[in-house]
Amino acid sequence: MKYRCLGNSGIKIPVISLGTATFGGVGDLFSKWGNTQLQEAKEFISICLEYGAYAFDTADCYSQGKAEEILGEIIKERRKEIFLATKTGMPMGKDPNDSGTSYARIIQCCEESLRRLQTDYIDLYYFHSFDALTPMEEMLRAIQHLMHQGKIRYFGVSNYSAWHLMKMLSVCDKCNFPKPIVHQAYYSLAARELEWELIPLSIDQKIGTVVWSPLSGSLLSGKISRKKTPPQESRLNTDATWRYDRERLFNIIDVLEKHARNLGYSVPQLALAWLLTRPSVSCLIVGATNKEQLIENLRASHIVLEESILKELNAISHIEPVYPYWHQQTTVPHRNPHCIDISINKNNL
Repeated sequence: MKYRCLGNSGIKIPVISLGTATFGGVGDLFSKWGNTQLQEAKEFISICLEYGAYAFDTADCYSQGKAEEILGEIIKERRKEIFLATKTGMPMGKDPNDSGTSYARIIQCCEESLRRLQTDYIDLYYFHSFDALTPMEEMLRAIQHLMHQGKIRYFGVSNYSAWHLMKMLSVCDKCNFPKPIVHQAYYSLAARELEWELIPLSIDQKIGTVVWSPLSGSLLSGKISRKKTPPQESRLNTDATWRYDRERLFNIIDVLEKHARNLGYSVPQLALAWLLTRPSVSCLIVGATNKEQLIENLRASHIVLEESILKELNAISHIEPVYPYWHQQTTVPHRNPHCIDISINKNNL
């Protein structure tokens, strides 16, 4: 396993970590993603630790807390070996205050996550989504309070727009609050919109990028191609994943399949390896429904892709920018080197 610093912090984490959204299988949404129960989850975590992938990502909303409970039961005897991340902010009920990141809810949800996870502290605590109704000063006061109590060590955000994140950083500077060190976001060869603003911001402000769904919900898992259709019961037939341009998606898969055959790797391994070349990326969160799939994903951390392959993948997955990004690139690209199709710069990794 390889390791990178988490954003601008001094702590290093494995470049691939296990996500636990498949743990529990409670509810219509999460049962489609997976139904990993305690014994199988133990095997997954044991495999991760064997490979040096000691970081685990969860959230209070995953299976209504069941994922945290399963994870907590497994890691309680090995807590010091684990880097543990969880999140809050998504709905946990139907009451008006059962979602969002108000001061009261952050404190309450953190306490409940600590109980379910059977631990005294959380290494990385995320705001799971942007809450436009709560002032940022209120959210950040709660984080400061939890840090002073020793209940969280670092914090980050997830699914923020660039202006949301930049505004939060500004409030942190103004009020002397702790700053988020990482942004957890959706990014893959099939979905590169993150490059328009969020990655340039991450480079400029030294915010780490933790990637969720790096295979775009199994679209880049090797299970589908021009010649392969997913099983009828697959979530690829039920999720909203087909909002993508199919021809562009299949063009990407064609290139991945060609190089996978030539190099002796799998399609998902190459898709993950490409992401690990991108600036600001600290870690990829992978899911697994069986141990073979998990091991395959973990082994992607050591794949080094040749420059010619990277250029081909960059070209085939290119997306046309919207305004003002196309204007910046076509008029003064020499003054905006990171606005689109970010070049691979090892100094930014």
